[in-house]
Amino acid sequence: MKARLLDGKSLANTIRQQMAGQAAAFQTRTGRMPTLGILVIGDNPAAASYLRSKEAACRKTGIATRTTRLPETCGEAAALQVVRDWNDDPTVDGMIVETPLPPGMDLLRLARSIDPGKDVDGFHPENLGLLLRGCPRFVPCTPAAAMLLLDSLSMPLAGLRAVIVGRSLVVGRPLFLLMLERHMTVTVCHSRTADLAAEVARADVVVAAAGAPGLVRGAWIAPGAVVIDVGINVLPDGTITGDVEFEPAVQTAAAITPVPGGVGPVTVALLMRNLLTAAASSAS
Repeated sequence: MKARLLDGKSLANTIRQQMAGQAAAFQTRTGRMPTLGILVIGDNPAAASYLRSKEAACRKTGIATRTTRLPETCGEAAALQVVRDWNDDPTVDGMIVETPLPPGMDLLRLARSIDPGKDVDGFHPENLGLLLRGCPRFVPCTPAAAMLLLDSLSMPLAGLRAVIVGRSLVVGRPLFLLMLERHMTVTVCHSRTADLAAEVARADVVVAAAGAPGLVRGAWIAPGAVVIDVGINVLPDGTITGDVEFEPAVQTAAAITPVPGGVGPVTVALLMRNLLTAAASSAS
């Protein structure tokens, strides 16, 4: 029996409809639309795909976007200046820096320069510290999306063995904390993991977030496991694929997210939620 496909698009539509009402109420109260600043550095195909999704979702929700594009060679000082300008602009309610960044750019350094109250990606050290303490201001959107998709299965998570493939600040590390909060037993794997296949095969829940197409083989997935594929990889022919070898995995897993159409839409919808939280705070 094939795995159940976790429909991120439907879940995202539900969230976005709720957020549209909040956006309209904010505009009525303040006389302006809530606004998201988006900083794009370089020309990464995966980042470009996500950017289009975010801008479209903002339009549908009633959120204005202010997108600034800088060349890959711009230097960190130019990026920091954009962030400072938005920090000082009361009409920019929140901001994000698109990832992946060009070589030589440090996400944590850029995140540290963002006003924590406008850091709707949740990467500022203050916001990561709040997440670590279990009282987050903004939960990073992709890890939050992974948890929401797990919750859509209406199964108890406490005690399940989870394996996260990828230890990035963007997904792997915050997701580790969110899963611990739900009493899951979590292993984080990475490029130096000795036997990735064996780790994955022991998991009840597999989250692939390494940014490597087909890294997680379908044959590694245990029968009945749940697979959350965070990977967004653009192949030379323009095809978008995940980090999991999908066709074999779908024969074994109990549930799996498709790519595209799984984690991505929910991530974007939750960004809208974080932005509206920031806007409400700034207007209060």
